[in-house]
Amino acid sequence: MTSMQPRYSVTVRRELIAQHFLVGGDWGRESMINSHQYRIEARYEGTSLDRHGFLLDIDEINRKLDVLVERYRDNTLNELPEFEGLNPSVENFCRILSDQLLVTMPNIDALEVTVWEDTEASAAYRRPLGANARA
Repeated sequence: MTSMQPRYSVTVRRELIAQHFLVGGDWGRESMINSHQYRIEARYEGTSLDRHGFLLDIDEINRKLDVLVERYRDNTLNELPEFEGLNPSVENFCRILSDQLLVTMPNIDALEVTVWEDTEASAAYRRPLGANARA
């Protein structure tokens, strides 16, 4: 059952161009190396604010996201260690980014990462954090 408790959210967004090719099937042109202009959105959620009236430190999240964008920009995802043994699908990219964008902040109880591979298609990965996380 979904909680009807009021929630805050903060989203940060970046764009980058990176390459990939899909493996393990006949994916047409996606089976050959190709570029995407990815848009990455990281959405942090919680039910309370800190004593300053913030859900989180946006500058800290921006710094983390900037580092990640520089890691992936103009690279072939298939060649990066975090994609070893994985199809570099937009779904896997979401999960990998989510792993890298985790923060320990008392007010944050969920993180959702959405990756757009173009203007029409995206995937998202949502994970509960803190007390809401299931082991």
